[in-house]
Amino acid sequence: MTIRQFKQTAIEKLSSSPSPALDIDVLLQWVLQKDNTFILFNRDLELTKEQLEKLSAAVEQRMTGLPVAYITGTKEFFGYDFHVSPDVLIPKPDTEVLIENAANWIMDEYTRQPRIFNICDMCTGSGCVGISLMKFLSESDGTISKEHLPGFTMCDISSAALAVAKQNADRLLSKTQRQKFNFVQTNLFDNLGHAKVGIYDIIVSNPPYVPASETTELLKDGRSEPRLALDGDVTLEGKPSGTNDGLALIRNLIPQAYRFLIPGGMLILETGEYNAEETEKIMQENGFKNTKLYYDLEGQLRNVSGIK
Repeated sequence: MTIRQFKQTAIEKLSSSPSPALDIDVLLQWVLQKDNTFILFNRDLELTKEQLEKLSAAVEQRMTGLPVAYITGTKEFFGYDFHVSPDVLIPKPDTEVLIENAANWIMDEYTRQPRIFNICDMCTGSGCVGISLMKFLSESDGTISKEHLPGFTMCDISSAALAVAKQNADRLLSKTQRQKFNFVQTNLFDNLGHAKVGIYDIIVSNPPYVPASETTELLKDGRSEPRLALDGDVTLEGKPSGTNDGLALIRNLIPQAYRFLIPGGMLILETGEYNAEETEKIMQENGFKNTKLYYDLEGQLRNVSGIK
């Protein structure tokens, strides 16, 4: 069977997918270890038996609703290929604005006062936020100098998620960059000590913020993303909060983050377009000043920040 014939057959099988042609192209690139240009110009190439078996198995998995990223084990984010598994959320393009907004604040502060920034990535998951932020700050034009590379504390309640984040750090960071990373399994800030004086210049977080009922609906399609990383309506003990606004965890995160920031430090969160404004109010109620709302790539409210 040729690439062209396989694509035609597979697209029909994946008719329920919102992007069947794209799904097949990604799977072909993964199995053939070739880019899309090669596949486009070699549509009459005969697939080997082994390639066809692997592709067919992948299509069967995709038909169950399993995302392509979990099948291939990788997802491109911020220009880098991150390892992903069902232990972590698949990085979404809208989260890239969290890195950009955090980096802009850091670079402005660094220009005023060059120093080593202490950064916390809370609810790190795959590590895509903290790792991409380090890459951006240390490798882009006008970057932070090598002697001022920031330190990162990467936090998650899930040991399995931290294992994925560590793997991504090992794959994507240089030895010097990797030495600036510390990984901590913790329920929010529980295992980071009891800060009487702030220790972080900036805390970035993409926490669970989806309402409980919406999380249930999302997971019905077989996507297999961890509920733990989606459902924002849980208590610190991991039990249902009884609310349905996606903000139960954020209501605990914000006052804890305030305590762990230095005076003048920033907290910046990803939230949903439906609860970003309420998140800003919670920040203000907990002492944050100069709060700000940011929009994502689709013009929806997505990030909220405040200064201690």
